[in-house]
Amino acid sequence: MVDVIVVVQKESDASELLTLAKKVGEPIALTYGTNEVEKLVKYFNKVYKIKEDDPESIFNALKNLYDKFNPKLIIGMSSKNLKDAFSRLAGIYDLPFATDIFDFNVSNLKATYKRSFLSGRAVESEEAPMPLLLLTLPRRTPKSEGNANGSIEELHVEKKSQIVIKERKEKVKGGVNLETAEFIVSVGRGFKNKDDLKLAFELADLVGAQIGCSRPIAADLKWLTEDHWVGLSGKKVAPKVYLMFGISGAPQHLAGITDAKTVIAINNDKTAPIFKNADYGIVADLYQFIPILVKKLKEKH
Repeated sequence: MVDVIVVVQKESDASELLTLAKKVGEPIALTYGTNEVEKLVKYFNKVYKIKEDDPESIFNALKNLYDKFNPKLIIGMSSKNLKDAFSRLAGIYDLPFATDIFDFNVSNLKATYKRSFLSGRAVESEEAPMPLLLLTLPRRTPKSEGNANGSIEELHVEKKSQIVIKERKEKVKGGVNLETAEFIVSVGRGFKNKDDLKLAFELADLVGAQIGCSRPIAADLKWLTEDHWVGLSGKKVAPKVYLMFGISGAPQHLAGITDAKTVIAINNDKTAPIFKNADYGIVADLYQFIPILVKKLKEKH
C-alpha cells in the first residue's frame, strides 16, 4: 500500500519531505527532469521518474500515480511548476490543496498545518481532511536520514494538450542556490553602478556567503540574474544571517526574508523602513562601510 507520493527534484529537499511523509505512512517518490535520481533511492523504496520538467508532464505523471495508488497525501516543495501541476490535479479530483505550508501534523485522517499570507505578514492555522495535496516551505522541517535501497522506474507520459511549445530558451542563471544558503549578502538600489557590485562580491567571498538582491537589481536593471532575486516574486530564504546593503525595505522584499534568523541592514537613509524590520541597523554609506569591513576581515584571516 502507498500512503504518500512525494514529488521531489533535489536530494537536499528529499530528507525534509521524507520527515513529513512518514507522519502519514509509506511514501514513494516522483522526480522530474533531474540528474539526482540516483541519490533519491536511499530515501524512498520506489522512485518514478520522468524526463520532462514542464507542469503538464508532471501533472500527467501525478494523475497516473494517483489513479494507481489512491494515496492519502501528495506533497512537494513549493515551486511554480508544482503549483501549476498540483492545482490541476486538485481541480480534477476536488481535493484540498494548500501551498507554502509548515508545521504539518496528522491526526485521525486530518492534517493540520500553518501557512503564511499577506506577503508573509500573517500566519494562519488550517485543518483539512485527507486525501489532500500540499506544497511546503524549505528548511522548516527536521531532516530524516535515508536508509532505503529503492528502485527506479521510468514513466512515459502522454501529452494531450492543445498547447504546442515551439521553442524553449534556458533562463540565464547565476549559479546560486539561495534557498539553502546559511549566509546571504544582498544588494539593492543603493549601489550606483553595476561594477560597484564587486564590493559586495568581495565581501561575500570572504565570509562564505551567497549574493542576493532586491527586485530592481534583477528585474529592472538586469545587473544580476533572477535566481539572485529575494522577495515576494523572487526567492523566499531562511539564512542564519541576511546582510543587506542599500535596500530600503519594501514589503515585497521583506516577504522573502521572514524566515531569516538575523537581519542586518546598512543604509545611508536613517528613515529607511528596513530599520524597523532588522535585528541590527547601521546608518552608513555602503561605499565607505564595505571597504572598511573587508579590510578588517582580511586582517583577521
